[in-house]
Amino acid sequence: MKTNRNRIIAFLLIGGACMNGAFGQKAYTLDECIQAALTNNVRMKNANNELEMAKQDKKKAFTNYFPSVSAAGTGFMADKGLMQMSLGPDMNMSMLKYGIAGGVGASLPLFTGGQIVNGNQLAKVGVEVKRLQRNLSDNEVCLTTEQYFWRVVILKEKLKTLSKVEAQLARILSDVEASVQAGIVTRNDLLQVQLRQNETKSTRLQVENALSVSQNMLAQYTGLSSDTLDVAFAVDTQLPARPDSLYCDPESALGLTSEYALLQQNVKASRLQYKMVVGKNLPTVAIGGGYVYHNFLPEDQRFWVGFATVTVPLTGWWGGSHAIKKEKLQVKNTENQLADQRELLVIRMKNAWNGVNEAYEQMKIARLSIEQSTENLRLNTDYYKAGTCTMSDLLDAQTLYQQSRDKYVESYTDYELKKREYLQVTGRR
Repeated sequence: MKTNRNRIIAFLLIGGACMNGAFGQKAYTLDECIQAALTNNVRMKNANNELEMAKQDKKKAFTNYFPSVSAAGTGFMADKGLMQMSLGPDMNMSMLKYGIAGGVGASLPLFTGGQIVNGNQLAKVGVEVKRLQRNLSDNEVCLTTEQYFWRVVILKEKLKTLSKVEAQLARILSDVEASVQAGIVTRNDLLQVQLRQNETKSTRLQVENALSVSQNMLAQYTGLSSDTLDVAFAVDTQLPARPDSLYCDPESALGLTSEYALLQQNVKASRLQYKMVVGKNLPTVAIGGGYVYHNFLPEDQRFWVGFATVTVPLTGWWGGSHAIKKEKLQVKNTENQLADQRELLVIRMKNAWNGVNEAYEQMKIARLSIEQSTENLRLNTDYYKAGTCTMSDLLDAQTLYQQSRDKYVESYTDYELKKREYLQVTGRR
């Protein structure tokens, strides 16, 4: 009795755990999945870290405006004085047998050919580049999340269609069994229905496995728990409004895109690099000073010292002139790239808009196919009952019905993805 009671308790606990897993599954909307991915995805974490690294480089470049301060010290000890002097017979003088020296100095560059100013401007460009690259990572994460999301939706909708098909086949099987017993039809019709049921069961297993994998992929990408993840969306049988309101003039949208802004920053960085190379071949002026102490003489010595330096790269101009010409050509290359990529971005926007319209029309066609396949299935069901069509015709009609529903779901989700791509390529999200 005690063993049976323990088995019952264990069975109830397992059943309760399964029920909790089923009822504890949270359904996430598309926006919730995207927000989770932007927070948890490793690509966004790395993009944020790279932006912060660029900001640190900018702060580091700013320190070049301030004086550089350094301290140094030294000491020595010898077996005899480093300076030996003979003053006469039996009269020798020895100095610097040991001693210490130290000092603190500061140097401030007054003119460096613009290298410090341009270096700081270059660091600002670096921050802006990383910010724009983070925006592109943001777009990619959003699009990938939406692809995973709609993949789950497609598979869930296919399971719904399979349930309807299974119900249809069950009714057909019941009618055929009655007809076989009455001797109206042969067992061949019954076998055809049973074979189609087996195919449907096999398809269900494949779809359920694909759905599990897709849910796990979505969970991994968004950082959500795969054990509690589901999507809150059902495909509407009503067509959405036309996408005309989404249109944006390509020329106007260029300034909104991170891709075009990156190209502009590339040109700006190239021009600053050119100025940096020119600055390396210009004279530099610096001032400085320091405090020095040493005990090399009989009395300790302490004193202040100031200095000014001017450095002129005389022989450096030979190689420097070639480096300047090289950077000037590099600037020209980046300007050419900006003009070329600008045209390609406009073409990309136009192509994306065509894709949106094509996807919408494909969705309309798929929706019409559902209506036609539904009516075709109804007619063939009536024809079969009247004995004017074969079981193969009826099952073919049922297959067309299933395919039309699957095609509509796929075209619906493709339309949603095309909208996302168009909004991103025109600088909107």
